[in-house]
Amino acid sequence: MNTLINHIIKQLIEIQHGKIWIGSSYESKLNSIDDELVFVRPIKDLHSIAEIFSHLTLWRNEALLKIKTGKGSKTDDCEENWLTNEKLRIKGWTNIKSEFDNSLTQLISLLEEKDDTFLDKEYYDTDFKGNYKYSFLINGMLHHDIYHLGQLGIIIKYLKK
Repeated sequence: MNTLINHIIKQLIEIQHGKIWIGSSYESKLNSIDDELVFVRPIKDLHSIAEIFSHLTLWRNEALLKIKTGKGSKTDDCEENWLTNEKLRIKGWTNIKSEFDNSLTQLISLLEEKDDTFLDKEYYDTDFKGNYKYSFLINGMLHHDIYHLGQLGIIIKYLKK
């Protein structure tokens, strides 16, 4: 049975492209701004949109690795966790956004191969240094996406001032 997995996949898609109760998805937020603003930090202590998307992609890719191998490789301290705007400009917004979109597609494809019993299996979490159920990882990815969606809303509000 895939009731929980299907519900998680639906949530991942809705947060990215749908009409969610909190009002805005990643897609609707991005559609509200011009691409040239993605590398701008509106105030010193806020990240840029590109930094947020790069960060989200790193952790999605890390989740993919954990699902495929049972172990991750990154920690909060790794350089890739928050790449600078200078490095991200070199990569380019089109590539950053494409990698972000591809990471979601890959995560959904991988989850579609699983059933609900997968969520009770364990993996080793490099960052938390212990064994955790995959439900912890997958729900954490949802929480992470929603957290940064809110942050994105604040960044865009400042950029439009």
